Amino acid sequence: MICLLSLLPLLGLAGLAFMFSASILLQILACALYNNWWPMLSALMYVLVPMPCLFFGGGSTQFLTSRDGGGWIDAAKFLTGASAVGSFAIPIILRHAHMISTGAMFIEFTSFIIFVCTVLCFHRASLEDDW
Repeated sequence: MICLLSLLPLLGLAGLAFMFSASILLQILACALYNNWWPMLSALMYVLVPMPCLFFGGGSTQFLTSRDGGGWIDAAKFLTGASAVGSFAIPIILRHAHMISTGAMFIEFTSFIIFVCTVLCFHRASLEDDW
């Protein structure tokens, strides 16, 4: 992941779009390959993860790494963390309940890891003014 972050100026916006598209493609493939659409439930969490940043952080991700506190900022940090853990936990719970196969669970994990790398690269890029 460190190598990926150092290549960010070369990747640019097109690289971030490709990574995000690959994540969504894996999300859909986890459902389509096994003819079971329950893994798409974790895609709902992908929508919920940025919502606390939009509502409580003013659209910026810089408050997540700051030590500044306050009622709404702490609530946003908690909701962002809970959504991120939910994104990882939903495939595990669905596999434990025998609703999805092991292959679909691992494809979901790969999709989540690519999605997290995309978000981290975007966060780093938004901190720099090279764009």
